[in-house]
Amino acid sequence: MLNTKTIGNKIAEARKKTNISQAQLAERLFISSQAVGKWERGESMPDITTFNRIAEILGVDLNYFSDNFQSTISDTNTDQKAKTENAGTDSSASTSSIKQISDNKPKKKLTWDMSRGNWVDADFSGLKDLHEKFSSSNMQRCKFIGSELSGLLLKGNNVDSCDFSQSNISSSKLQRSHFLGNKFKNCSLNESEFSESYISGCDFTEADLTGVVFQSGGLEKATLTNAKWNGTSFKETYLTDLVFDGALDDCYFENCGFKRVTFQNAKLTNTFFKNKSLKGIRFIDSKADRMTYEFLKNGKADLNGICLITE
Repeated sequence: MLNTKTIGNKIAEARKKTNISQAQLAERLFISSQAVGKWERGESMPDITTFNRIAEILGVDLNYFSDNFQSTISDTNTDQKAKTENAGTDSSASTSSIKQISDNKPKKKLTWDMSRGNWVDADFSGLKDLHEKFSSSNMQRCKFIGSELSGLLLKGNNVDSCDFSQSNISSSKLQRSHFLGNKFKNCSLNESEFSESYISGCDFTEADLTGVVFQSGGLEKATLTNAKWNGTSFKETYLTDLVFDGALDDCYFENCGFKRVTFQNAKLTNTFFKNKSLKGIRFIDSKADRMTYEFLKNGKADLNGICLITE
């Protein structure tokens, strides 16, 4: 799996093959040469923005930094030297020839894929277009604050103590993954789907969960304060140690397991409950419309603490 030592070795290898010093690389990155030295010794790691710049300077694809990348690094200085010798002794002619070759060479679009990696204490804040580039990865204490992650696809991930606060994670699919102690505060998760995923100890304070589907997984010990619930679905999901507050409209609970689930100061409208037993639910200072109230009554829920909305 990727680690700071692996990345440091790859930076050093590419830098030496392009025949530039640590000081020269640092100057082009507008950082200190000591920082480059720390990368190459595996003591720290560049952020994702700096990775892009390093790849451009060293003439490599971002995939080069992945363990499973198999390619050779182009030796720019050697190539240019050969072109100069073939052009003759006229330095101005050779320079012109090299420039023309460089201008005509199509620029390769940099791509990157950090899947199947081990990412610890990395700061990816402000990242864009993540999509499925981190699938099957272990991510611990990473920051994705304020990132544009709509359309994200995560499969088989372990995500532990990461911060996604204020990020857009709408229309995403989070499959067969474990989420432990992550922050999703003020996130937009509109129309996203958690399937066969287990979510424990996560903070969804003021998150927009409109149209989100939780399917065949678990949600436990999460903070849900002031979260937005509109058209949210829970299907065959195990729910435990949760407190729902505020308005729940057009929500859907089907074949879920409830254990110590509380609706406090909640208003439930057009919310569907289809369960054999709702005994694991309690209500505190809550209210429901007629349809929702009847669903709860049919599931033998304890209706103390909830009153019927009358018009």
